Amino acid sequence: MSFNKIFKADSVAIIGASKNETKRGYQAIKTLLDEKYEGSIYPVNLKENTILGLKCYRSVLDIPENIDLALLTTPPHTVKKILRECGEKGVAGVVVIAGGFGELGEKGRRLEEEIVGIAREKGIRIIGPNTSGMISVNKGLNLVGLKNVPHGPIALLTQSGNIALTLITEAGLKSQMGFNYYVGVGNEADIKFHEYLEYFTKDPETRVILMYVEGLREGRKFLQQASRTTQVKPIVLLKSGRSAKGSKSAGSHTGALAGISEVASTAFRKAGIINVEHSDEMFPIAESLASLPLINESSIAILADGGGHATIAADYLTDLGIKLPELEKETRDKLAAILPANASLSNPIDVAGGTDENPAIFADCAEILLSDKNIHGLLIVGLFGGYGIRFAKKLAFMEEDAAHRMGKLVSISRKPIVLHSLFNYAKPHSLDLLRYYNIPVYDSLEIACKCVEALSIYGSYFREYHKESNFHLNWGAKAVREGQEIINKALAEGRNALLEHEAKELLRLQGASVSIDRLAHNEDEAVQIAEELGYNVAMKIVSPHILHKSDAGGVKLKLKNEKDVREAFNKIIKNAGEYRPGADIKGCIVSRMAAEGIEVIIGTKIDDQFGPIVMFGLGGILVEVMKDVSFRVLPVSQYWAASMIDEIKSALILDGVRGGPPSDKKAIAELIEKVSEIIEAYPAIHEMDLNPVIVHEEGLTIVDARIILSKENIEKKKRLSLSLDETKTDEN
Repeated sequence: MSFNKIFKADSVAIIGASKNETKRGYQAIKTLLDEKYEGSIYPVNLKENTILGLKCYRSVLDIPENIDLALLTTPPHTVKKILRECGEKGVAGVVVIAGGFGELGEKGRRLEEEIVGIAREKGIRIIGPNTSGMISVNKGLNLVGLKNVPHGPIALLTQSGNIALTLITEAGLKSQMGFNYYVGVGNEADIKFHEYLEYFTKDPETRVILMYVEGLREGRKFLQQASRTTQVKPIVLLKSGRSAKGSKSAGSHTGALAGISEVASTAFRKAGIINVEHSDEMFPIAESLASLPLINESSIAILADGGGHATIAADYLTDLGIKLPELEKETRDKLAAILPANASLSNPIDVAGGTDENPAIFADCAEILLSDKNIHGLLIVGLFGGYGIRFAKKLAFMEEDAAHRMGKLVSISRKPIVLHSLFNYAKPHSLDLLRYYNIPVYDSLEIACKCVEALSIYGSYFREYHKESNFHLNWGAKAVREGQEIINKALAEGRNALLEHEAKELLRLQGASVSIDRLAHNEDEAVQIAEELGYNVAMKIVSPHILHKSDAGGVKLKLKNEKDVREAFNKIIKNAGEYRPGADIKGCIVSRMAAEGIEVIIGTKIDDQFGPIVMFGLGGILVEVMKDVSFRVLPVSQYWAASMIDEIKSALILDGVRGGPPSDKKAIAELIEKVSEIIEAYPAIHEMDLNPVIVHEEGLTIVDARIILSKENIEKKKRLSLSLDETKTDEN
């Protein structure tokens, strides 16, 4: 079955057709007729003979012709029977409008599983359930009921009908850009987001894919497909549910800190997705990416007819990481020749009244600026489009001339122009002309700046890192026999965590730099080990029932003689017994104190949507208080490991403070990459915390390591991380 049978259906059955104008079964037929759907329409109704002049059928099985697509507007309890009939008829796809499935709890989930099972058995693909429908604009195949959907190259995928209505309305009122497809994904019970992405990636009519996502059923496959799609065309995505945080009862710092927002946003960025935070940014950013060339080197010029807007734009763009480079001397000289003496010729450029009598000078300035080799895009802010309204009607003709020239300039220079206008609301002809040339116009300065950022981010994606994006995991790769034996022993004993010395031995076997330490079962052994290590040692409790050692009073540092060691051992054992009565206490680890340096943390966990992730941040006991951490979805290359280090707010501490030496960032990046390899090597690892890792001027030392295991996790991780190539069928 090809998705073309759904999105380019030549025949559609409306099951649950109605003469009641308030019902979807009526509205769907009316809209198909009004929009001159190119295919055949077959109403299905048990009682009526005709609806809107079309013959009705008692069942889809009674229709004499082949049916590509069926719209089900009937209650949820009827869906199973109708799906079986559609399967017998050979229907390729079904749009299930009804709610009352997985979104309502266990009973609904069981019903949802049943209808998906029937669909798989019968070779049917389901959009929904709990969907607002779908639209194929070019075909006139409108199963939503929204009229006058503006046509354009944007494919819209959402899990909210209201969001879709908002975006489609906005496009109709404020743009000449529009949509070629809309899909209400609904519960994603059968067709998943990544399957839609694959179809729209190959669709020649689609230039941008715009998405609103509440949840992903198969997040890892989505990232794999998205990383392929974004090498061909951009994806703009708003993910809701950002306030839900990881559980504080998690067994590791990583588990407690890895919330939905932190993980999803970094995962999407790694896949090259433009991740937006506000709904009012969605359509403008998609419009800009569909209309304009990308921005190279993240550098632009700002052209303004007032200092206030210029300053606000400069501040905001700088915060967004956009550079405002110095203009070449030749550029400044050319601008000086056409602008007043008091004009600001540094970037941002303020024309200082130079356009009051002739707004066409905007086009002259744009041509000069876009010819500057340091400038890769232009943001125009202020009054353009309103001179004929604000000052004199005759100026409107000059603005229109400027609009023509700037529109052609974008095509010639292959550099984008984004325009902010206070008079966008008035819809002057000059601004309509800009839109004709695919130059977007916005009445919000902040939205215009976000569009500039998106053009820059996607441009950077191609220049810098799209080849580094890889979401495929090779389970068992680089595992060593001795390491697997450590894990097998713990699982065989019914433990869900490695003891610290076991965790460190596993890390050492994989080539990581760990502290030198040994397990002491009593105070005499502790003294003997300390003497062999040369004293100045640390001591920590070892118990499968105590994960957070500091909380249990189970850590003592800088023990310099026999007396210190004996007292510390006995105190730690006593503290541990009081903290967790009945705990299985194995003894204490005795370690040589690591050289001074900066403490960092590297940790991993399994995200429900995306599979294994890694976290990096400054370490120690305050990591959950400071929450200055970064995340990536595994696997992680050197490029992405280095980017994690630079991303945290306190990254400058690693460069050395108050005359102190810099920390070895290369060693940190190598350890992050090593941790990624270890998670691939041993699927039973559920969470890992290396905290603290002491980073020195040269090299680092893993001082404490915690590894949590889950036998059940092995299959879960493999399921989450299956590649698209491993699951692809001829259906897509």
